[in-house]
Amino acid sequence: MALEHADVLRAAHLARLGLDDDEAAHYLDDLGRILAMVDQLQTLDTEGVAPLAHPLETTQRLRADEVTEPDQRESFQRCAPAVEQGLYLVPRVVE
Repeated sequence: MALEHADVLRAAHLARLGLDDDEAAHYLDDLGRILAMVDQLQTLDTEGVAPLAHPLETTQRLRADEVTEPDQRESFQRCAPAVEQGLYLVPRVVE
């Protein structure tokens, strides 16, 4: 795909980027190389290659699901302005 100077300026406008002509020319070269690499990748035969969720065949280590802190609800609610049955009472903001 041939990329033109106007295409770079239009993409910059859509992305709300302020580019001058010199910067657009620089990005024109960079984007041209990126598109050429994508075209090169499109020519590869990927038949029979299963998609991966992650490039590495690893699993995440999980920590044990156990309580590590004491229950401090009573001490937190002591300084609250209004509490009822263990719940914080707040003014109604939506009618």
